Amino acid sequence: MKRQRKKYKTPVRPWDKQRLEKERELVKTYGLKNKKEIWKTLTFLRKYRTIARELAAKKDKETEKALIKKLVVMGLLSEGANLDDVLGLTMENVLDRRLQTILFKKGLVTTIAQARQLIVHRKVVIEERKIVYPSYLVSADEENKIQVLMQIKQKEIKSPEVVQ
Repeated sequence: MKRQRKKYKTPVRPWDKQRLEKERELVKTYGLKNKKEIWKTLTFLRKYRTIARELAAKKDKETEKALIKKLVVMGLLSEGANLDDVLGLTMENVLDRRLQTILFKKGLVTTIAQARQLIVHRKVVIEERKIVYPSYLVSADEENKIQVLMQIKQKEIKSPEVVQ
């Protein structure tokens, strides 16, 4: 059985007031479940920044193009980007590519919390696949293929009878 590893690294200073306030604002803005989702995003970003710094030192153009192409396909960078753009990526860039955020920004749902609920309740489909993870990173070509399956049951509303 394969051992599961942590997919994030916790902050070095756990009680840093500025960081806590910024994280609280991000959780509220992007409708995150907890701060662990922020830490996963930071670890994801840290990974690609480290690769970009190593490639800048090695000056390996072929691998550099492959990295940039991968990030363009993910929708994090635009065509014609370079390594400086990879190093300039922010946490907000990655959080904007989450399925939960894209549903809200496209106007398919009314609130960010509703987006999370619909995803978890298996009401969101991308290319005939049900996605159940609000943190799913939507690639650029998948963005236009998102559908919300809504089955609204309307109850009969009976008017109260007036007793005379």
